[in-house]
Amino acid sequence: MAERAKAHPARFVLYIFTLVNLAFTTLLLLPRATETGQRARFVDALFTAVSSVCVTGLTVHDTGSYWSGFGHVVILSAIAVGGLGIITLASILGIVVSRRMGLGYRVLAARETKTERLGELAELLKVVVGTTLLIEGLVFVVLVPRFLTEGEGVGPALWHSLFYAISAYNNAGIVVHPGGLPTHPGDWWLQVPLIVGVFLGSVGFPVLQVLRHRWRRPRTWGLHAQLTLATTGILIAGSIVLFLALEWRNPATMGPHSVSDKALDALFMAIMPRSAGFNTVPVGDLNHTTMLSLDALMFVGGGPVSTAGGIKVTTLAVLFLAVVAEARGDRDVEVFSRRVPASSLRLAVAVTMLGATIVLIGSMIVTELTHESLDRVLFEVLSAFATCGLSTGLSAELPDAGKYVLTLLMFIGRTGTMTVGAALALRERRHLYRLPEERPIIG
Repeated sequence: MAERAKAHPARFVLYIFTLVNLAFTTLLLLPRATETGQRARFVDALFTAVSSVCVTGLTVHDTGSYWSGFGHVVILSAIAVGGLGIITLASILGIVVSRRMGLGYRVLAARETKTERLGELAELLKVVVGTTLLIEGLVFVVLVPRFLTEGEGVGPALWHSLFYAISAYNNAGIVVHPGGLPTHPGDWWLQVPLIVGVFLGSVGFPVLQVLRHRWRRPRTWGLHAQLTLATTGILIAGSIVLFLALEWRNPATMGPHSVSDKALDALFMAIMPRSAGFNTVPVGDLNHTTMLSLDALMFVGGGPVSTAGGIKVTTLAVLFLAVVAEARGDRDVEVFSRRVPASSLRLAVAVTMLGATIVLIGSMIVTELTHESLDRVLFEVLSAFATCGLSTGLSAELPDAGKYVLTLLMFIGRTGTMTVGAALALRERRHLYRLPEERPIIG
């Protein structure tokens, strides 16, 4: 497997994810996977399997009431396998890219991410699995007493705690309770563990490794960790302020809540669009400006080599820094006493443009199929592409053709950023000569 990854890394990722999605689709097609005992329709089983493996969270049926206990186990297994596979495969791609980019790049990458000991696949799997189990275990331990105090038996409390711990860390956002997340205003005991699990799952494995080894020495974190955490912090803080301003008086969302409950609602809303999909307020009742803000957050997503989707926060950061450098007239893009290579800027532009093009085409197709308003269509398409899972309810209303489109968007959104990033990085060529320079008129 390692040799195949080295030879054709992008093709390897697509091949593995296709097989895994088909395997879980087959399991969900079994009659025992549904609560009624009737075989699920193929499009619904495929949609649910891809949403679970790609840790998206969009659903066409209420997960808690439509799927049986066996179906819930299959969905949870798909989330666990998909999330673990995403981090592992992305890490493998990172190793492959670094090994083909020269000795200097490898030394820099090892120093930045603290992953020099991940040269062997077995060691990589050991560290990834250990980190995943540790975080999921901590969230699980905190959630068990909460469900017990709500009157659930020991068995259901253990199961629900396990399901939500795995769903949170893997940024899936799938809810196993019929009707949605069993929360109420000010439910700090449930919402805070979910927030922590989603955040740790979305910042990325390299950042977690840096924090694990050097959390007391921020100046030694390296550019990737500093850029990821700084951009994430800015986005979260800005989103909290924005959502409080926009939804403070909305009677269908935050309006009736106390000040502390509104603060928790805003924090929850700021974290979840990164890629999770849990929601405590009805998405369809948000005002249009809030939904547009969520669109932007979903498109950006979380950190690289994580279970989050989107174009990634580092991509946004590099583009913003390039704009600032251009406005200042600086020749180089610099941040945290480091210079960002021109190749990273070109890659950020390519990933952003490709993502925007996919979202545009997907929105056009779904709009033509459904004739729904653009705000609902764009929200659902972005949620699928960014593997977020927040929904206005449109997914369940789509015709079969529309469900297939969203399924493809989820698959592309999950595998595309990894494979495209690796493929473009590996295609960097060195020329023995350079053509004469001439500037076109821009703007």
